[in-house]
Parts: sequence; structure tokens; C-alpha cells
Amino acid sequence: MQQESVDAIKASPRYQELVRSRKRFAWLLTIIILAIYYGFILTIAFAPSWLGTPVVEGATTTIGMPIGVIIIVAAFVLTGIYVAKANSKFDALTKAVREELQ
Repeated sequence: MQQESVDAIKASPRYQELVRSRKRFAWLLTIIILAIYYGFILTIAFAPSWLGTPVVEGATTTIGMPIGVIIIVAAFVLTGIYVAKANSKFDALTKAVREELQ
């Protein structure tokens, strides 16, 4: 790609909007998942007995197991949310930038 093309793309308001919105959304999802993971780790550090409490009296499964599964599912859900937004809004902005510069 020639330098003029790169400069034209970087100067495009739609391209700048794409970069800005994609970065903002990615950081939001990153903060959410880090809060979930570190919240779990902090719970393990400061309230391990709570996570070791059985789900039902006499059961061997503790509260920590379903919470761990929920954390894994949350990671998949957040990934799905990003993919859905990328396939709709971000792809539309990318297409608009391409059409604008052709």
C-alpha cells in the first residue's frame, strides 16, 4: 500500500470513528472480564471458606464450582457480544471507509 493511501485512510473521519469506537468497546469488555476474574481471585484470597460452602447441605459440590463455570460462560458471552458488534457496526464502518476512499 502506498503512503498516500495510508495517509488518506488515517485522515478519514469514518476510519477515526471506527478506531475510536472499536478501542472503547474492547477496553470496556476487557475491564468487565478482568473485574470478574480478579473478583474471583480476591474472593479466593479473602473468603475461601465462603467458596468452600456446599451448594446444598450435605452436597459435595461447593459454591465455588458454579461460580467458576459462570466465569467461563461469561468469557464466552463477552466474546460473542464482541463478535456480534464487530460483524454489524464495525464491519459497516469498515465498508463505509472503503467505499469513501475508492
